[in-house]
Amino acid sequence: MQVYRVGGAVRDRLLGLPVKDIDWVVVGATPQQMLDLGYSAVGKDFPVFLHPNTHQEYALARLERKSGHGYTGFEVHASPDVTLEEDLLRRDLTINAIAEDEHGNLIDPYGGQADLAAKVLRHVSPAFAEDPVRILRLARFAARFDFAVAPETMALMRQMVADGEVDHLVAERVWQEFAKGLMEHQPRLMFEILRECGALGRIAPEIDTLWGVPQRADYHPEIDTGLHTMLVLNYTTAQGWPLAVRFAALCHDLGKAKTPADVLPRHIGHEARGVPLVEALCKRLRVPSDCKELAVMTCREHTLVHTAEQLRPETVLALLTRCDALRRPERFTQMLDACLADARGRYQFENCAYPQRDYLLHLRAAAAAVDAGAIAAQCSNPKDIADKVATARVNAIHLAKSAWQN
Repeated sequence: MQVYRVGGAVRDRLLGLPVKDIDWVVVGATPQQMLDLGYSAVGKDFPVFLHPNTHQEYALARLERKSGHGYTGFEVHASPDVTLEEDLLRRDLTINAIAEDEHGNLIDPYGGQADLAAKVLRHVSPAFAEDPVRILRLARFAARFDFAVAPETMALMRQMVADGEVDHLVAERVWQEFAKGLMEHQPRLMFEILRECGALGRIAPEIDTLWGVPQRADYHPEIDTGLHTMLVLNYTTAQGWPLAVRFAALCHDLGKAKTPADVLPRHIGHEARGVPLVEALCKRLRVPSDCKELAVMTCREHTLVHTAEQLRPETVLALLTRCDALRRPERFTQMLDACLADARGRYQFENCAYPQRDYLLHLRAAAAAVDAGAIAAQCSNPKDIADKVATARVNAIHLAKSAWQN
């Protein structure tokens, strides 16, 4: 029985990055031997065991054979005669197919170290094509490490898309990889790679069709809506903002996407056109409610937010009401952050002034300071309460607006 450290732990150590989770592979052992040594079995589909003291995962060396579509369509064979090289051969990328023994010696039969040095993502074997999730993982690794994709691997991914493998991806798994990728160092690379291989058009066509949509050159020197969206996403990344803000930035301009006129009429504004597209994307990928709500709000309101200083107090109160800003100030602030990213996600506008964010927060605070309870206590007719509270808030916004301008 031989034990090796494998996968991401070896890769990250070689890259000089912090090692978070350590995976181990055991060669030459049976499940019963692992149980006899005090390990506890946790894998239903795979022979995986937890160490009795460290609780780290130890997997028996195994082979996998394709038996159906998608990432669950596999038959697993684990036995003491499966070699380390055979186990590494089933892995997705060469940089993840490096093992390390107890003495620190590296076993690298497929050139992973060379690809790490060259900053290249390359599949280990043609078996890469058997699992469509590997396309998403590769794109996410590109976003994390800022690596390029080997030409032969890109060609293989394109073939996988053409063969329909991507169509069998489970929504929850797509969102899981999207969410991780959005939080990486260069999330734009994930979407650019998915678009290059054709997968983005199958799993998120609303985003894919943003490329090639022109914009006004005086407002958007970058011209292309897809490129603008990536610049906006870059800005949220640079600020270290949370997942919901990054996803909202990704979706803010979906109303500009190329869609059939009979589905979304062209005569309505792109904000109104965008909301059903955001909702459709979120429903299909089963996006969590916090991300969905912020994305819908940002898509619907971002153009109005950009004109905040020209808005009448009544219009500001209507905006605050639609966004539930008085009860949920943190979410409203996140929406304004996404709008700020939209303003600065453009060539030559990266550091532009954007007083709209602080201005609307100032007006929100004024409206929130109105004592609705005191107003209600003074109303003889309960039906008048809502109107009187709204009037008081409009007046408060008007005073705050005057103070801001002076």
